Amino acid sequence: MSVEKTLMARSGSKCELCGSEDGLTVYQVPPVESGDATVSVLTCSTCHEQIKNPESMDINHWRCLNDSMWSTEPAVQVMAWRLLNRLQADWTQDLLDMLYLDDETMEWAKADGDGLSEDEVDKYIDSNGAELKAGDTVVLIKDLNVKGTSFVAKRGTAVRNIILSHGDPEHIEGKVNGQHIYILTKYVKKN
Repeated sequence: MSVEKTLMARSGSKCELCGSEDGLTVYQVPPVESGDATVSVLTCSTCHEQIKNPESMDINHWRCLNDSMWSTEPAVQVMAWRLLNRLQADWTQDLLDMLYLDDETMEWAKADGDGLSEDEVDKYIDSNGAELKAGDTVVLIKDLNVKGTSFVAKRGTAVRNIILSHGDPEHIEGKVNGQHIYILTKYVKKN
C-alpha cells in the first residue's frame, strides 16, 4: 500500500492537523530518514502551504491544534509541537504546557530546532562558515576516498539535496554518482 493510501486510511481521508478534506497531500516530517507513513502526515493545501511558508501562517487557522495534538501518531504530535512553538501566542503556550511527548518523540520534535534557543540548535557549517540546511546543494572542495569502495569522489563534484546527519553537525549525507555517502562538512562548500 502506498504512503498516501496508508495515511488516507489512518486519517479517514482528512487533514491530520485541521480535519479539512480539501487538497490532501503527504507531508514528510523532517528530518526524513525514510519515506514511510510513520514519518509523514496527511495535510490539506492550507496547512501544507503555511508549514512550507511560515511567514504566511494564520494564527487562527492553527487553533485546530487543540484537537490534533492529542493524536496517537508521533508524526502528528511532532508537527503539533513544532507549530505551537512557531506561533508563540498565549493560547499556544497553554497547549504546549499540556502536551506530553515521550523522550524519543520530543527528540524528533526538536531535531529541526523549533522551540530551542539559538545556542541549543546544532548548526551544520561548511568550509567557508556558511550554514547548511537539508536539501541544499554543496560542492566537494577536495578529492574524497569513499570507505569500503574503490570509488573517489572528485573535487568540484556537486552533491544535491543533502541530508543532515541527525545529532552530528560535522557530517552530512548525499549521493555522488548514485552512491550514498557520508561527508564531513569541512570538505564541502555551499553552492
